[in-house]
Amino acid sequence: MHFVPGPSEKMLTKSLESEADTLVIDLEDAVAPDDKAAARVVISDWLASVDFGRKEVAIRINALDTPWGLDDLDATMTTLPPHLYMIPKAERLTDLQLLDTLIANHEMRQLIKSARVGLLLIGSETPLSVGNLQILASEPRVQALTWGAEDLATAIGATENRNSSGQYLGLFASCGYRTLLAARSNGIQPIDSVFVQLDDESALREESENSRKIGFTGKLTIHPSQIPVVNDAFTPNRDEIKKAHRLIEAFDEARQEGRNAFRFEGQMVDAPHLSQARDLLNRVEQIGET
Repeated sequence: MHFVPGPSEKMLTKSLESEADTLVIDLEDAVAPDDKAAARVVISDWLASVDFGRKEVAIRINALDTPWGLDDLDATMTTLPPHLYMIPKAERLTDLQLLDTLIANHEMRQLIKSARVGLLLIGSETPLSVGNLQILASEPRVQALTWGAEDLATAIGATENRNSSGQYLGLFASCGYRTLLAARSNGIQPIDSVFVQLDDESALREESENSRKIGFTGKLTIHPSQIPVVNDAFTPNRDEIKKAHRLIEAFDEARQEGRNAFRFEGQMVDAPHLSQARDLLNRVEQIGET
């Protein structure tokens, strides 16, 4: 999921040429207060006129406790609305229920039936949102959950969110884990947060690979150079795909012999390993890899 500063035509054009799966057009931090209204007009025009191809389109609106959030929604909920609205500083279920009602009203007026507009929550930018992650992720329109360490650091008065080795400090790491668990327990996608050190590709790769290993399905990017690194880290490689096929075949043979746990390539495996292999191949199918 790649951030596109709104309304930068140059950045939009570059992002359309990228391999990002989702473009997040940003009306929040990327747009100064005096420019919000004009930015909405440009982005509404983009929704109506730009060919985004197979890319999913999300719009990050301003927080609902600002003067701009609901106006962002009204202006961009056009006859060709985005697939998702990214909601910053999501804190209360009642706010999401209000959004659901407003979006549903737009959908009914415009007879939008084929695609339901979803919500992508940034669920850990305030202390209250961290405490409410589980209930926020349960709102039916929510399709994905991500988290943010920068705004949370500001909200709690922290001067740093990573240690000298570049790893998240304990409090912030726990917010990432809680985001992952809240998303998975509600059957929605967990998306890892941004990596702000633009000149450290190896650290980005390591963080992305570790995020995938623990269950995140994607990552937010803030610069085009990050997109191929993240895509590579989150895409199963050929060895993993072949091993998953071998494991499923081995399970078929073992179950014919009445065994559900057995030795496979030097490792004891049982039902959870079969589920992991199937999940990997389902993901491969979804992203069109072979």
